[in-house]
Amino acid sequence: MARVKPLAELIEGCIGPAFAAQGFASTDILAAWPDIVGERLSRYCRPSKLEWPCRRRQGTEAPDSGTLVVRVEGVFAIELQHLAPVVIQRINAHYGWACVGRIVMQQDRIGTRSRPAIPESIDPVRRGEVAQAVARIEHDGLRDALDRLGLAVVATGPKGSSR
Repeated sequence: MARVKPLAELIEGCIGPAFAAQGFASTDILAAWPDIVGERLSRYCRPSKLEWPCRRRQGTEAPDSGTLVVRVEGVFAIELQHLAPVVIQRINAHYGWACVGRIVMQQDRIGTRSRPAIPESIDPVRRGEVAQAVARIEHDGLRDALDRLGLAVVATGPKGSSR
């Protein structure tokens, strides 16, 4: 009987080569990013590449530290700049060696997605149909998600149609 593999094992095999091309040894930095920089800042910045120096310093066995390239929303670039020494320290502590020596920021949109507002001009009858359709679902989170989905479908569907 085959054992069930954790998703993390499967993902590493699929996207590991793409991360290796960007200088990352594993996908772990993305998963650990909110723990490293904090939940708030992680919504507005993401590591994009780890650049390693071309040559190793003479007479040392330890590899040189790399430069972490981080995409950051423009407004939070200053905050990340001030926190860079702490972020570097946390990354290095996470990996157990001084793999990052500095951070370079690239201002970019990160893709923080806010939920699209559902128009208030939904026909009350249609709104009632959606509410009635999801009313018997016991799980609050699932019921709320399906309610939002139903409202989005009703709001974007053709006017005057019943389905």
